[in-house]
Amino acid sequence: MDTETRAEHGKSDDRGSGSVAEPSGAKAHGSGEVGSAKGVADSATTAPDAAPGAETGPEDAPEAEAGGKVTGAGPVPAADPGAPSAEADRASDPKGTPDTEAGPEGAPGAAPGTPAGPPRVARLARWRAEHPRRARVLSRTITVLAAVLVVCTLVMPASVAAVRPAGFFRLPGEAIVGAAVLLALPRKPRVALAAAGGVALAALTVLNWLDMGFKQYLGRTFNLVLDWSLLGDAQSYLEDSLGRAATLAATAALIVAVLLLFAASAFAVVRLADVLARHSATATRGTLIAGVVWITCSSFGVELAGVPLAADSAALTLQSQTERVSNTLKDEAAFQKVAKVDAFGATPPGQLVPDLRGKDVIFTFIESYGRSAIEDPVMAPGVDRTLAVRNEALTKAGYHARSGWLTSATYGGSSWLGHSTTLSGLWVSNQQRYRTVMASDHLSLTKVFKKTGAWDTVGVMPGIQKAWPEQSFFGLDKVYDAFKLGYQGPKFSWSTMPDQYALEQFQQRVHGKKHDKPVMSEVILTSSHQPWSPIPKMVDWDELGDGSVFKGIEAAGTDPTDVMADTTKSRQEYGKSIQYSVTALTEWLERYGTKDTVLVFLGDHQPIARVSGNHASRDVPISIVAKDPKVLDRIGDWGWTDGLRPAHDAPVWKMNLFRDRFLTAYGSTPHPKKG
Repeated sequence: MDTETRAEHGKSDDRGSGSVAEPSGAKAHGSGEVGSAKGVADSATTAPDAAPGAETGPEDAPEAEAGGKVTGAGPVPAADPGAPSAEADRASDPKGTPDTEAGPEGAPGAAPGTPAGPPRVARLARWRAEHPRRARVLSRTITVLAAVLVVCTLVMPASVAAVRPAGFFRLPGEAIVGAAVLLALPRKPRVALAAAGGVALAALTVLNWLDMGFKQYLGRTFNLVLDWSLLGDAQSYLEDSLGRAATLAATAALIVAVLLLFAASAFAVVRLADVLARHSATATRGTLIAGVVWITCSSFGVELAGVPLAADSAALTLQSQTERVSNTLKDEAAFQKVAKVDAFGATPPGQLVPDLRGKDVIFTFIESYGRSAIEDPVMAPGVDRTLAVRNEALTKAGYHARSGWLTSATYGGSSWLGHSTTLSGLWVSNQQRYRTVMASDHLSLTKVFKKTGAWDTVGVMPGIQKAWPEQSFFGLDKVYDAFKLGYQGPKFSWSTMPDQYALEQFQQRVHGKKHDKPVMSEVILTSSHQPWSPIPKMVDWDELGDGSVFKGIEAAGTDPTDVMADTTKSRQEYGKSIQYSVTALTEWLERYGTKDTVLVFLGDHQPIARVSGNHASRDVPISIVAKDPKVLDRIGDWGWTDGLRPAHDAPVWKMNLFRDRFLTAYGSTPHPKKG
């Protein structure tokens, strides 16, 4: 650049060796500062308004480099034969968008008058000028990665079972529509819409992940209105299973991953929008062709490896979430009306369960005891053998049992939904329904016994570790939670104590004591709660003490992380945990039961899909065991199977039907209460 040019375009800067004067007062940064060639500067200054939609990005630098930029005091880089000229770019762009990259003053491609940018930007611009081919490769790689991220999030399946390579080689209709809209917008609205679209895409992706996780663990999709509170429960479960440090690390990693997803998605969509704008003619043709291909594939059902080639996954996710929110709000109002109606709500105390008077009735829930434990080829052999052995032992002790199936209102977790459905006679399938029922005066099955005045009512619940206001709804005079059973042994992952110990404490504190009245008890057993590692082992009942005997057993048990990461191990250990819980309960009955003891035990839900399978039913076994033959005679017309193992074709009822059928079988007279 000659003296006249320097005088015309700006001031010279002698800072650093090898500096070159820049146009428009640009400041050089250190040695080897970048100056703009006069030809490029002139073309930029003669048409300052020619590109209202011109975009900036690293991939523009190489093309501009070939237009005659110089770097420092060194030789001028040779022009890339394959790089299009600025004139050719402008000729191919109907909007006249120059294919140059705006940057800090003095940076390659900077228009005269552009203010100086941060040093990092200047260093990046200098690197582009010095390494045009690397810059081009890097720029195009970033663009390709942006496209891959957008496409993968748009076509992501809605369940873990559906994740397979073919599912990601699909044509997302949302991308085609988005490209058409962005191409029609001027620069500022386009950038704003692209950034907002990236954020929205990230939000939908997070919701899709939640759907995948909930389907895998709870057999249902994520409810945007009701399920946020369950994330705290999930964190507590991980802390109990893996420890606080590992849980905090996992939580932090998840938060960082979500934040990165939002940032990366917004950046990716903005970058792709810039690329579309710089090559609008080609992009418009490509969008039209893609649209025709998508419509054709959708109309004719074209598939790739069994997966539809035309995808609209994001739109379906948005639609399903919208419908779910709408249905949840409607369901809340409708269920409040249903909960006010109670077939036995106005029944006088003397007409409730008269055929069980004088009996100690125990309702016991075994965590995750589902149909899969009895019928799955991996778990069933061991569980069925245990049921057969324990049934024979009870028979020798004078007990008889009948068993059937109930379809649980929940799956994989949220045990309280199964408990409340069984005992309330209402279908409590979500958290909002649970809150509605707990706040109502609907008569629970356990509260029936309290209402009669003929029973004392007690709860033994080692899984409860905080305040439990639901005690009132269930009509329990006293509740023994995790801190009131005197346990001094180790936790077994989530389970606070082994079932055998909890049952022994139930015997010492409740069932084995003399009472003025018989006792109705609700007992929740937790040893079969996931992650099923480590699992307690049976010890001599006389050696249980304060539970310290389990320290060695817990230390020698399996590592939860090993079991959680292995599907086969999870299934095997789950089966063992059910064997343990059933053995502990039936040995307790054999050891401590009397002629007046009536035991009703059932599962609350099936185990998670990783154990029970992606297409498992929601059925759980239920058994009634008693010495008095009259107790089982009352349910003779139910069609249940003799023994502890229900037959495959035994009757299956929805779980909420059990309350009314049980009350009716044992002599209760319906007196409906209507809201």
